[in-house]
Amino acid sequence: MRSPLLLCGVASALLYVLTDISAGLAYPGYDLADQAVSELFAIGAPTSRPVVLLFSVSSLLLFGFAYGVWTSAARSNRVRLLATMFACSALVGLALWNIFPMHMRGADKTLTDTMHLIFATNPFVLLTLVTAMSAFGGWFRWFTLATTLGTVLLAILAFRHAAALGADLPTPGLGLTERASQYLYLLWQVGLSMSLLGVRGAAPQEPR
Repeated sequence: MRSPLLLCGVASALLYVLTDISAGLAYPGYDLADQAVSELFAIGAPTSRPVVLLFSVSSLLLFGFAYGVWTSAARSNRVRLLATMFACSALVGLALWNIFPMHMRGADKTLTDTMHLIFATNPFVLLTLVTAMSAFGGWFRWFTLATTLGTVLLAILAFRHAAALGADLPTPGLGLTERASQYLYLLWQVGLSMSLLGVRGAAPQEPR
């Protein structure tokens, strides 16, 4: 029986994207193309409170999705490991939004900025993709491989701006590359959710 909690994977991704875009448009002077997502919930940012709240709800929905993946595992240890990676990623997200936000540009940096950079890398995103390539075969494995390569490449391009962001210098293209990396991963997450639910195609095959 397919768990309705698998729909949480879609809801989590959509809520994150809608929050990001709407907050970016509501923040006076904010540039979606050149500024980081983290600046939307930075300490002192006018959009901080609603973004932290909605991003936290998105992470909680990801926990629900993780449990849905776990219950759909059919005794597969690899799929259960995948569910665990999703849960760990959600936990890192909650810590990032609520405990370790960065400061706005121009403000003095503290320990929370250092911790923010560490948590923002969220290694469980990449581990989730790698685990999925092991857990599933067929077309979904190739889809996951393409997503992994695209996500990593775009994340590297975004990370090049880390020093400039810390020094309060212009970061042209940071928002575009960071969002492209995140949205590509979220698209994959939606694809996994829909596949496990059996929507528009067979569920991803588990390798024998």
